[in-house]
Amino acid sequence: MAEQVVPCQCRVYELLDRVVLGGDTVKAYLASRSRKMIPPDVMATFVVAAGLLALAPGPDNVFVLMQSAVNGPRSGIVVVLGLCTGLVVHSTAVALGLAALIKASPMAFAALKFVGAAYLLFLAYKAFRAHASGLTSGAQKIRHGALYWRGVVMNVTNPKVAIFFLAFFPQFMSPDYGPVALQVAQLGLAFMVMAFVIFSIIAVAAGGLSRWMVRTPKAEVWINRVAGAVFVGLAAKLAAG
Repeated sequence: MAEQVVPCQCRVYELLDRVVLGGDTVKAYLASRSRKMIPPDVMATFVVAAGLLALAPGPDNVFVLMQSAVNGPRSGIVVVLGLCTGLVVHSTAVALGLAALIKASPMAFAALKFVGAAYLLFLAYKAFRAHASGLTSGAQKIRHGALYWRGVVMNVTNPKVAIFFLAFFPQFMSPDYGPVALQVAQLGLAFMVMAFVIFSIIAVAAGGLSRWMVRTPKAEVWINRVAGAVFVGLAAKLAAG
């Protein structure tokens, strides 16, 4: 009789072990599924890195600097909103995998890059012509809607932003943090907020030049020439990169 009980007990214990292990596995699975946020320490590191990158001289903050100097601080912040909207587009492209396709296609990358360069040359042309049409009050006539779309187009037509996101974001991502698309959305939002704060500070600081130019019309002419030269330089850098 005892010989019959032992095998039975072994089967019971084996069954209990499976149930317990199964329960632990289910709990671990549910815990991993419920954790869909990037940890605070990782996000804090990312935010600091994003702030430093926004401060580093580049096409976007130079663009904000020149537009704010010519059109004033409020117009500069409108441009910043346009640039940040472009960041939303790039983040979405990364999440959907479109940025990887652009990177893999030399023709698509080159086409988007040259469209951006052509737009910058168009802005340079307008800046160089501004002195001939009496820009003393003309600069203030640029509507905020037009300035906003300048920022959007300036950012969206720069494929290097999406490629940068492809290289930068994965350093702060992990399968343990939830779906990839959600992680990209979190990092993209954090980067956009930091860019808005840094670029807005640049816009307000550069806006002081605009108030000075109202009192010295000749300075306004020279600032526009400098802006035109900067746009040409940015176009050349984008096309050659």
